[in-house]
Amino acid sequence: MQQQILLITGWGGGTALLNPLQQALIAQGFRVELINIFNAADAQVLQQQVELARQFDAIMGWSLGGQLATLLVDAIARQYAEYKTLITIASNPCFVAHAGWDTAMPSATFAQFKQSFEQDPILTLKRFGFMVCQGVSSSKTDLLQLQSLVQAQPQSLLKHGLALLENLNLVNKLQQYVGQQYHIFAEQDVLVDCKVATKLQNLAAKFLSVDVISGSHGLPLFHADELTSKICQYLQKNPSTQG
Repeated sequence: MQQQILLITGWGGGTALLNPLQQALIAQGFRVELINIFNAADAQVLQQQVELARQFDAIMGWSLGGQLATLLVDAIARQYAEYKTLITIASNPCFVAHAGWDTAMPSATFAQFKQSFEQDPILTLKRFGFMVCQGVSSSKTDLLQLQSLVQAQPQSLLKHGLALLENLNLVNKLQQYVGQQYHIFAEQDVLVDCKVATKLQNLAAKFLSVDVISGSHGLPLFHADELTSKICQYLQKNPSTQG
């Protein structure tokens, strides 16, 4: 039967940035629905997304989208005792460093970014796009491709997204999740250190797998085929275990 994937984008750019990954997965026979980030701090909004996500076999997200995917599989497990396959791409379960999770953005750096966004959101989004592409030799051409796909976002949604990035700490949810989970990191990522992969492995969660592949934070946009190959291999070896 055709596996169904719910794919959640990251902060700042809209769903078009994940079109290459969506199309690559569809070419491999998956049904893939793309959704934008949402304000998971609003219980009603979160529950609406939980009901949507229940219809899929795998919940996948990039960056903040990976954190949102984690919240969804956790809520589905608690409410319905259903265990969806969780796949995250270049996603840190705790984006801003805390006492128990130091492989993350320093809180002072994030505070500066947030303040910059308040003062000049357009310029800050451009800088963010640059960071998404940094770390690789193709960063200049990658940035042009990214800029051609970025969609304007409601400022309120972006503010909610920043609050989530600042406050979410999902390490315990990953450690306790008993469904299949697969986390893929980019070796040259300047926003999410690939050392997070080792930290996740050390959680010793029941069905947790990690991979690190070459690329920047923009992995799903610039390395969609390689990413799809990894995801296909994983899903073939680890079919969804419901119930």
